[in-house]
Amino acid sequence: MRLNRRQFVSNSAKICAASASIAAIATPGCVSQTDANRIPDLVWGRRGISDGRLMKPRAMAVSPTDDLYVVDMLGRIQVFDPNSKELRDQSGDSLPEGKLLRGWRTPFIKQGKPVGLGWSNDNMLLVADTHYYRVLFYLPDGTLNENLLIGGEHGDEPGQFHFVTDVVQDQRGHFFVGQYGQLDQIQEFDSDCQFVRRWGSQGSKLGEFSRPQALLLDDEGLLWVADACNHRVQVFEVTGAEPKLVHHFGKHGQGPGQLQYPYGFDFDADGTLLVAEYGNHRIQRFSRTGESLATWGGPGTKAGQFMSPWALIMDSKRNLHVLDSLNHRVQRYNLS
Repeated sequence: MRLNRRQFVSNSAKICAASASIAAIATPGCVSQTDANRIPDLVWGRRGISDGRLMKPRAMAVSPTDDLYVVDMLGRIQVFDPNSKELRDQSGDSLPEGKLLRGWRTPFIKQGKPVGLGWSNDNMLLVADTHYYRVLFYLPDGTLNENLLIGGEHGDEPGQFHFVTDVVQDQRGHFFVGQYGQLDQIQEFDSDCQFVRRWGSQGSKLGEFSRPQALLLDDEGLLWVADACNHRVQVFEVTGAEPKLVHHFGKHGQGPGQLQYPYGFDFDADGTLLVAEYGNHRIQRFSRTGESLATWGGPGTKAGQFMSPWALIMDSKRNLHVLDSLNHRVQRYNLS
């Protein structure tokens, strides 16, 4: 059954603590008209259970060759060529199906499906197998690497998890894994998948989390956390003796600089941060200091509108791919 927007946001809110009002670091800046008037150059995907179709897609990652890996509510990981000429008809209009290359399912889905995908330094797909309390490692062709695993046990002890949200790997080879549930925190593991440390707890104070939904590393090694149900972004220095909060911005709302369930983000080539707001059905661009530069989108089914966008990712050609989850599709924007 497809949930409408009000039902789905309500269900999501039930697992989130009440958000605190966190003061924004900078006042909203000038809106970029280039962004405000953006329309996608390609829209593809439609609802369905057959190969190549999507059922409420929840996360995506882009490979070094710009293939797009998408996981949906059926536990399917499907790999698409998002830049194929076959995605357009002879008139140049977008076709409804993606260019499917291959696909597979995660081992178990009865308890729930993955909500996060990442990419390792040695070109393996990292899957946040949310409801099985672990991170899986796949070769690009879909072969499960059974020699590598993070987690796998439900609990509160170091190395155990509640619901895993996302995973990233830094240049040292360390993995950072987010989780929510009774214990919202970040756990760090070394390159051999051995536990290093953890920090955070469920709450709204700085350094605490309420569903740390997405993780992102910048070129300085700082860890950016989309603290979704606190409607903010927190940034940590993670290479020192102890993790240190160095920056934060965002508060709950619909205006520029405000956020409503930031579920996914990525950096543009110019260094600015692009955020997918699940609750506001839009994309918002921020400076690295937290100043709102532009927003675009809004609720709807037309091209350029969104229904609960869950994630976004930038490829090497500066194409921004937005996972328009409740519209069961992907929208592509060329930002070059």
